[in-house]
This record gives sequence, structure tokens and C-alpha cells, in this order.
Amino acid sequence: VQLQASGGGLVQAGGSLRLSCAASERIFSSYWMGWFRQAPGKERELVAAITWSGSSTYYADSVKGRFTISRDSAKNTGYLQMNSLKPDDTAVYYCAAGPLVTMRTGGARHWGQGTQVTVSS
Repeated sequence: VQLQASGGGLVQAGGSLRLSCAASERIFSSYWMGWFRQAPGKERELVAAITWSGSSTYYADSVKGRFTISRDSAKNTGYLQMNSLKPDDTAVYYCAAGPLVTMRTGGARHWGQGTQVTVSS
């Protein structure tokens, strides 16, 4: 499975961005699709994840209430809507897929390339 991330960019604090992650094929049904981010000098962090069925979601405390993860299984595509962005959200964002237990420890079975999100103050 190949994952293609897009949608990063530069935005002012308080603004919004929507990231997309297109999978080359249907992801294994028991896998979650998620977004990690890594800022310079910081560890990679799982930001949000969703089951491919869409029935369950996971959010890091730092983004709860601001970010929304969703997916369109017909298009094999996942999305991360990011609202009320803060400078601390600045990072390279990576989409990934795998078991949640693996992703919560920083790993994944499939990785997309990163997309830069920069939030200016």
C-alpha cells in the first residue's frame, strides 16, 4: 500500500488547513489510518487516527476539539481537518496506516511522505 499525503502549507494562527492521504489500494480492514507529526527536535507524535470503517477515532489531547479526522472508504482517502491552528502545530505531518497499538507507540505498517504545515504567529 502506498500513501500519498497532500494539503500542507503556510497559514496564520487561528487559520485552517485540510490534509489528505490517498491510499493506492484498500487498506486492511483492521488497520487504522492516522496522522503523525514531527517538529524539529521533538519526537514523532500520533495526532489522530480513525478506523477504516469510521466507527472509532483517536485524538491526541493537544488537538482535541480542533482537529477532525475522517475518511472516504470509496476513495481510499483519509482527511485531517485542522482548525484553530497554533504555532505549536508547526511540523511535518505524515499519514500512516496500521494497528492502533503500533501507531500509539510511534510505528505504522505503511507510511506516506511528509507534508509541511507551518503556522505563523
